[in-house]
Amino acid sequence: MTFNLRTPTRRHLLRMTAGAALATPFLSIRAAAQTVNLSMLAWYGHAEPDIVGEFEEANNVKFTPKYYTGGDNMLGLIAQSPAGTYDVILSDAEYVQQLNAAGYIEALDAADYAFDDFYPEFQKFPGHWQGDTLYSVITRFGFLGVAHNTDVLSEKDAASYGVFSDSRVTGKLGHFDWHLPNLGQMSLAAGNASPYDIDEAAWDKVQEATMALRGQVGGFFDYGGTFSSLNDGQMVVFAGIGDWITGVLEKNGAKVRTTIPEEGGLQWTESFSIGKGTKNYEMARKWIQWITSPEGQAKSADMAAYPALIPSEKGWKVLNASNPAEAKRQNMVLGQYNAMDMIREGRIKYRQLPVQQSLEDWNDFWSDYKGA
Repeated sequence: MTFNLRTPTRRHLLRMTAGAALATPFLSIRAAAQTVNLSMLAWYGHAEPDIVGEFEEANNVKFTPKYYTGGDNMLGLIAQSPAGTYDVILSDAEYVQQLNAAGYIEALDAADYAFDDFYPEFQKFPGHWQGDTLYSVITRFGFLGVAHNTDVLSEKDAASYGVFSDSRVTGKLGHFDWHLPNLGQMSLAAGNASPYDIDEAAWDKVQEATMALRGQVGGFFDYGGTFSSLNDGQMVVFAGIGDWITGVLEKNGAKVRTTIPEEGGLQWTESFSIGKGTKNYEMARKWIQWITSPEGQAKSADMAAYPALIPSEKGWKVLNASNPAEAKRQNMVLGQYNAMDMIREGRIKYRQLPVQQSLEDWNDFWSDYKGA
Protein backbone atom coordinates (compact mmCIF):
# COMPACT_ATOMS: atom_id res chain seq x y z
CA MET A 1 0.00 0.00 0.00
CA THR A 2 1.26 3.44 -0.85
CA PHE A 3 0.51 6.73 0.89
CA ASN A 4 0.41 10.30 -0.22
CA LEU A 5 3.51 11.87 1.27
CA ARG A 6 1.46 14.93 2.16
CA THR A 7 -1.01 12.83 4.21
CA PRO A 8 0.78 11.44 7.31
CA THR A 9 -0.21 8.07 8.74
CA ARG A 10 -1.66 7.66 12.22
CA ARG A 11 1.67 6.18 13.35
CA HIS A 12 3.48 9.23 11.95
CA LEU A 13 1.11 11.56 13.75
CA LEU A 14 1.68 9.71 17.01
CA ARG A 15 5.44 10.03 16.59
CA MET A 16 5.12 13.76 15.88
CA THR A 17 2.86 14.28 18.92
CA ALA A 18 5.17 12.32 21.19
CA GLY A 19 8.18 14.24 19.91
CA ALA A 20 6.46 17.53 20.58
CA ALA A 21 5.53 16.42 24.09
CA LEU A 22 9.08 15.33 24.81
CA ALA A 23 10.42 18.62 23.47
CA THR A 24 8.12 20.73 25.66
CA PRO A 25 10.19 20.45 28.89
CA PHE A 26 13.33 21.38 26.97
CA LEU A 27 11.59 24.38 25.41
CA SER A 28 10.55 25.45 28.90
CA ILE A 29 14.13 25.12 30.14
CA ARG A 30 15.34 27.13 27.18
CA ALA A 31 12.73 29.81 27.84
CA ALA A 32 13.84 29.99 31.48
CA ALA A 33 17.38 30.65 30.28
CA GLN A 34 16.37 33.47 27.96
CA THR A 35 18.20 36.78 28.08
CA VAL A 36 17.78 38.74 31.30
CA ASN A 37 16.61 42.29 30.65
CA LEU A 38 18.39 44.64 33.07
CA SER A 39 17.04 48.19 33.20
CA MET A 40 19.51 50.98 33.96
CA LEU A 41 18.90 54.62 34.86
CA ALA A 42 22.10 56.55 34.16
CA TRP A 43 23.93 59.36 32.46
CA TYR A 44 24.38 58.72 28.75
CA GLY A 45 27.03 56.17 27.84
CA HIS A 46 26.86 53.74 30.74
CA ALA A 47 24.76 51.16 28.91
CA GLU A 48 26.46 51.49 25.53
CA PRO A 49 28.26 48.50 23.94
CA ASP A 50 31.80 49.68 24.76
CA ILE A 51 30.93 49.40 28.46
CA VAL A 52 28.29 46.69 28.80
CA GLY A 53 28.93 44.54 25.71
CA GLU A 54 31.39 42.15 27.32
CA PHE A 55 29.20 41.71 30.41
CA GLU A 56 26.07 41.17 28.31
CA GLU A 57 27.71 38.45 26.26
CA ALA A 58 29.20 36.65 29.25
CA ASN A 59 26.01 36.72 31.33
CA ASN A 60 23.18 36.48 28.77
CA VAL A 61 22.00 39.97 29.71
CA LYS A 62 20.57 42.86 27.71
CA PHE A 63 20.60 46.34 29.24
CA THR A 64 17.68 48.67 28.64
CA PRO A 65 18.86 52.19 29.49
CA LYS A 66 16.98 55.32 30.42
CA TYR A 67 19.35 58.27 30.26
CA TYR A 68 19.06 61.50 32.22
CA THR A 69 20.98 64.76 32.64
CA GLY A 70 21.43 66.00 36.21
CA GLY A 71 20.38 64.65 39.58
CA ASP A 72 17.09 66.55 39.74
CA ASN A 73 16.02 64.94 36.45
CA MET A 74 17.04 61.52 37.81
CA LEU A 75 14.95 61.92 40.98
CA GLY A 76 11.96 63.03 38.95
CA LEU A 77 12.13 59.98 36.69
CA ILE A 78 12.25 57.61 39.66
CA ALA A 79 9.42 59.39 41.45
CA GLN A 80 7.21 59.00 38.38
CA SER A 81 7.91 55.27 38.02
CA PRO A 82 6.63 52.23 39.92
CA ALA A 83 9.03 50.46 42.29
CA GLY A 84 11.14 47.94 40.40
CA THR A 85 11.23 49.98 37.17
CA TYR A 86 15.01 50.40 37.37
CA ASP A 87 17.23 47.47 38.31
CA VAL A 88 20.43 49.52 38.57
CA ILE A 89 20.67 53.25 39.17
CA LEU A 90 23.76 55.30 38.46
CA SER A 91 23.68 58.52 40.46
CA ASP A 92 25.92 61.38 41.35
CA ALA A 93 27.20 60.82 44.88
CA GLU A 94 25.46 63.83 46.36
CA TYR A 95 22.06 62.34 45.49
CA VAL A 96 22.57 58.93 47.12
CA GLN A 97 21.29 60.14 50.49
CA GLN A 98 18.13 61.45 48.81
CA LEU A 99 17.63 58.15 47.00
CA ASN A 100 18.01 56.32 50.29
CA ALA A 101 15.74 58.66 52.26
CA ALA A 102 13.02 58.29 49.62
CA GLY A 103 13.27 54.50 49.73
CA TYR A 104 14.35 54.23 46.09
CA ILE A 105 17.36 51.94 46.57
CA GLU A 106 18.15 48.62 48.24
CA ALA A 107 20.65 48.07 51.05
CA LEU A 108 23.79 46.29 49.85
CA ASP A 109 26.14 43.80 51.49
CA ALA A 110 29.55 45.46 51.60
CA ALA A 111 31.22 42.04 51.61
CA ASP A 112 29.99 41.56 48.03
CA TYR A 113 32.24 44.30 46.69
CA ALA A 114 36.02 44.54 46.36
CA PHE A 115 36.63 47.66 48.43
CA ASP A 116 40.08 46.37 49.34
CA ASP A 117 41.03 47.04 45.70
CA PHE A 118 40.14 50.72 46.13
CA TYR A 119 42.29 53.59 47.31
CA PRO A 120 41.60 54.24 51.02
CA GLU A 121 39.87 57.54 50.20
CA PHE A 122 37.09 55.63 48.44
CA GLN A 123 36.60 52.57 50.65
CA LYS A 124 33.87 54.24 52.72
CA PHE A 125 32.81 57.14 50.57
CA PRO A 126 30.74 59.87 52.31
CA GLY A 127 27.01 59.58 51.80
CA HIS A 128 27.12 56.05 50.43
CA TRP A 129 26.69 54.47 53.85
CA GLN A 130 24.15 54.87 56.62
CA GLY A 131 26.02 53.76 59.69
CA ASP A 132 27.55 50.46 58.66
CA THR A 133 24.99 49.76 55.93
CA LEU A 134 26.05 50.28 52.34
CA TYR A 135 23.63 51.71 49.76
CA SER A 136 25.80 52.63 46.78
CA VAL A 137 29.19 51.68 45.33
CA ILE A 138 31.46 54.35 43.85
CA THR A 139 32.50 53.45 40.31
CA ARG A 140 34.16 56.55 38.78
CA PHE A 141 34.88 60.23 39.37
CA GLY A 142 36.47 63.26 37.77
CA PHE A 143 37.51 66.85 38.34
CA LEU A 144 35.74 70.05 37.33
CA GLY A 145 37.80 73.13 36.55
CA VAL A 146 38.17 75.70 33.80
CA ALA A 147 37.48 74.13 30.41
CA HIS A 148 39.11 76.19 27.70
CA ASN A 149 40.07 76.44 24.05
CA THR A 150 43.86 76.16 24.09
CA ASP A 151 44.24 78.28 20.94
CA VAL A 152 42.68 81.21 22.80
CA LEU A 153 43.59 80.60 26.44
CA SER A 154 46.75 78.94 27.76
CA GLU A 155 46.86 76.77 30.87
CA LYS A 156 48.37 79.77 32.66
CA ASP A 157 45.40 81.90 31.59
CA ALA A 158 43.03 79.23 32.89
CA ALA A 159 44.82 78.88 36.23
CA SER A 160 42.21 81.11 37.91
CA TYR A 161 38.45 81.41 37.72
CA GLY A 162 39.16 85.09 37.09
CA VAL A 163 39.54 84.16 33.43
CA PHE A 164 35.73 84.10 33.22
CA SER A 165 35.89 87.92 33.37
CA ASP A 166 38.63 88.23 30.72
CA SER A 167 37.74 90.47 27.77
CA ARG A 168 38.88 87.73 25.38
CA VAL A 169 35.93 85.59 26.44
CA THR A 170 33.17 88.22 26.40
CA GLY A 171 30.13 86.54 24.88
CA LYS A 172 31.99 83.26 24.73
CA LEU A 173 31.69 81.99 28.30
CA GLY A 174 29.51 78.90 28.32
CA HIS A 175 27.71 77.28 31.22
CA PHE A 176 26.77 73.64 31.48
CA ASP A 177 23.18 74.19 32.53
CA TRP A 178 23.20 72.78 36.06
CA HIS A 179 23.46 74.96 39.14
CA LEU A 180 25.49 72.66 41.44
CA PRO A 181 28.82 72.57 39.55
CA ASN A 182 28.66 76.19 38.36
CA LEU A 183 27.80 77.73 41.72
CA GLY A 184 30.26 75.42 43.47
CA GLN A 185 33.01 76.80 41.26
CA MET A 186 31.90 80.37 41.91
CA SER A 187 32.00 79.61 45.63
CA LEU A 188 35.58 78.38 45.30
CA ALA A 189 36.40 81.52 43.32
CA ALA A 190 35.02 83.58 46.20
CA GLY A 191 37.51 81.91 48.55
CA ASN A 192 35.22 79.44 50.31
CA ALA A 193 37.27 76.43 51.40
CA SER A 194 34.05 74.39 51.79
CA PRO A 195 32.20 75.67 48.73
CA TYR A 196 28.83 74.09 49.55
CA ASP A 197 28.83 74.80 53.27
CA ILE A 198 28.63 78.60 53.40
CA ASP A 199 26.69 81.04 55.54
CA GLU A 200 24.22 83.59 54.21
CA ALA A 201 26.81 86.36 53.89
CA ALA A 202 29.06 84.13 51.81
CA TRP A 203 26.08 82.95 49.76
CA ASP A 204 25.21 86.60 49.01
CA LYS A 205 28.76 87.17 47.75
CA VAL A 206 28.60 84.09 45.53
CA GLN A 207 25.36 85.33 43.98
CA GLU A 208 26.79 88.82 43.47
CA ALA A 209 29.99 87.53 41.83
CA THR A 210 28.05 85.16 39.62
CA MET A 211 25.57 87.80 38.47
CA ALA A 212 28.52 90.07 37.59
CA LEU A 213 29.51 87.52 34.93
CA ARG A 214 26.17 87.60 33.13
CA GLY A 215 27.42 89.91 30.37
CA GLN A 216 30.22 87.46 29.57
CA VAL A 217 27.88 84.55 28.99
CA GLY A 218 27.22 83.27 25.48
CA GLY A 219 24.81 80.54 26.47
CA PHE A 220 23.60 77.82 28.78
CA PHE A 221 23.98 74.39 27.26
CA ASP A 222 22.77 70.84 27.71
CA TYR A 223 25.05 67.83 27.30
CA GLY A 224 25.09 67.84 23.50
CA GLY A 225 25.25 71.61 23.20
CA THR A 226 28.25 71.76 25.52
CA PHE A 227 30.15 69.37 23.27
CA SER A 228 29.30 71.15 20.03
CA SER A 229 29.84 74.71 21.24
CA LEU A 230 33.31 73.87 22.56
CA ASN A 231 34.20 71.81 19.52
CA ASP A 232 33.28 74.48 16.96
CA GLY A 233 34.77 77.37 18.97
CA GLN A 234 31.43 79.06 19.62
CA MET A 235 32.44 79.09 23.30
CA VAL A 236 36.09 79.45 24.26
CA VAL A 237 35.76 78.84 28.00
CA PHE A 238 33.26 76.85 30.02
CA ALA A 239 32.18 76.74 33.64
CA GLY A 240 30.70 73.69 35.32
CA ILE A 241 32.48 70.95 33.38
CA GLY A 242 35.78 69.10 33.23
CA ASP A 243 37.65 66.35 31.42
CA TRP A 244 34.44 64.32 31.14
CA ILE A 245 33.64 66.72 28.27
CA THR A 246 37.00 68.08 27.15
CA GLY A 247 38.66 64.66 27.28
CA VAL A 248 36.37 63.28 24.59
CA LEU A 249 36.99 66.30 22.38
CA GLU A 250 40.73 66.33 23.06
CA LYS A 251 41.06 62.66 22.07
CA ASN A 252 39.34 63.53 18.80
CA GLY A 253 41.80 66.33 18.06
CA ALA A 254 40.00 69.40 19.40
CA LYS A 255 42.12 72.14 20.94
CA VAL A 256 40.44 72.05 24.34
CA ARG A 257 41.51 71.08 27.84
CA THR A 258 40.47 71.36 31.48
CA THR A 259 42.79 73.13 33.90
CA ILE A 260 42.35 72.95 37.67
CA PRO A 261 42.75 76.56 38.83
CA GLU A 262 44.65 77.81 41.84
CA GLU A 263 41.40 78.30 43.78
CA GLY A 264 40.79 74.56 43.49
CA GLY A 265 38.53 72.19 41.61
CA LEU A 266 35.47 70.09 42.30
CA GLN A 267 35.07 66.34 42.17
CA TRP A 268 32.03 64.76 40.60
CA THR A 269 31.46 61.18 41.70
CA GLU A 270 29.27 58.47 40.21
CA SER A 271 28.08 55.33 41.93
CA PHE A 272 25.78 52.40 41.29
CA SER A 273 22.85 51.39 43.47
CA ILE A 274 20.27 48.64 43.09
CA GLY A 275 16.73 49.89 42.56
CA LYS A 276 14.11 49.19 45.20
CA GLY A 277 11.80 46.35 44.22
CA THR A 278 14.00 44.97 41.46
CA LYS A 279 13.26 41.43 40.33
CA ASN A 280 16.85 41.08 39.13
CA TYR A 281 18.80 41.75 42.34
CA GLU A 282 21.39 39.01 41.77
CA MET A 283 22.21 40.12 38.23
CA ALA A 284 22.27 43.77 39.30
CA ARG A 285 24.75 42.87 42.03
CA LYS A 286 26.82 40.92 39.52
CA TRP A 287 26.93 43.98 37.24
CA ILE A 288 28.22 46.25 40.03
CA GLN A 289 30.83 43.64 40.93
CA TRP A 290 31.99 43.51 37.32
CA ILE A 291 32.17 47.26 36.68
CA THR A 292 34.18 47.72 39.90
CA SER A 293 36.57 44.86 39.10
CA PRO A 294 40.03 45.90 37.87
CA GLU A 295 39.11 45.04 34.27
CA GLY A 296 35.74 46.76 34.47
CA GLN A 297 37.35 49.82 36.01
CA ALA A 298 39.92 50.12 33.23
CA LYS A 299 37.10 49.95 30.69
CA SER A 300 35.07 52.56 32.59
CA ALA A 301 38.03 54.95 32.67
CA ASP A 302 38.08 55.09 28.87
CA MET A 303 34.31 55.11 28.29
CA ALA A 304 33.54 56.44 24.82
CA ALA A 305 30.80 58.81 26.01
CA TYR A 306 33.00 60.48 28.61
CA PRO A 307 36.21 59.39 30.36
CA ALA A 308 36.73 59.33 34.10
CA LEU A 309 39.15 58.64 36.90
CA ILE A 310 38.54 55.40 38.77
CA PRO A 311 38.68 54.57 42.51
CA SER A 312 40.23 51.10 42.17
CA GLU A 313 44.00 51.06 42.62
CA LYS A 314 44.07 47.66 40.92
CA GLY A 315 42.06 49.22 38.09
CA TRP A 316 44.79 51.84 37.72
CA LYS A 317 47.33 49.05 37.35
CA VAL A 318 45.28 47.40 34.59
CA LEU A 319 44.81 50.73 32.80
CA ASN A 320 48.52 51.54 33.00
CA ALA A 321 49.32 48.16 31.45
CA SER A 322 46.57 48.06 28.81
CA ASN A 323 46.20 51.74 27.86
CA PRO A 324 49.20 53.76 29.08
CA ALA A 325 48.37 56.71 26.83
CA GLU A 326 44.97 57.20 28.47
CA ALA A 327 46.45 56.67 31.93
CA LYS A 328 48.91 59.47 31.15
CA ARG A 329 46.28 61.76 29.62
CA GLN A 330 44.11 61.45 32.72
CA ASN A 331 47.01 61.80 35.15
CA MET A 332 46.63 58.23 36.45
CA VAL A 333 50.23 57.12 35.97
CA LEU A 334 51.51 55.19 38.98
CA GLY A 335 54.79 56.14 40.66
CA GLN A 336 54.62 59.84 39.85
CA TYR A 337 52.54 62.90 40.75
CA ASN A 338 48.99 62.04 39.79
CA ALA A 339 45.31 62.72 40.42
CA MET A 340 45.38 61.12 43.86
CA ASP A 341 48.04 63.59 44.96
CA MET A 342 45.77 66.47 43.97
CA ILE A 343 43.06 65.07 46.23
CA ARG A 344 45.48 64.49 49.10
CA GLU A 345 46.84 68.05 48.81
CA GLY A 346 43.32 69.41 49.31
CA ARG A 347 43.08 70.97 45.84
CA ILE A 348 39.87 69.08 45.10
CA LYS A 349 36.57 69.45 46.95
CA TYR A 350 33.65 67.07 46.66
CA ARG A 351 30.67 68.42 44.79
CA GLN A 352 27.70 68.12 47.12
CA LEU A 353 24.30 69.56 47.94
CA PRO A 354 24.24 72.94 49.70
CA VAL A 355 24.40 72.59 53.47
CA GLN A 356 23.18 75.94 54.87
CA GLN A 357 20.80 76.80 52.04
CA SER A 358 18.19 74.59 50.43
CA LEU A 359 18.64 73.04 47.03
CA GLU A 360 15.70 75.19 45.92
CA ASP A 361 17.57 78.35 46.99
CA TRP A 362 20.43 77.51 44.66
CA ASN A 363 18.15 76.41 41.85
CA ASP A 364 16.02 79.55 42.14
CA PHE A 365 19.07 81.79 41.93
CA TRP A 366 20.32 79.86 38.92
CA SER A 367 16.99 80.47 37.18
CA ASP A 368 17.22 84.18 38.01
CA TYR A 369 20.78 84.30 36.66
CA LYS A 370 19.78 82.67 33.40
CA GLY A 371 16.87 85.06 32.99
CA ALA A 372 18.83 88.22 33.81
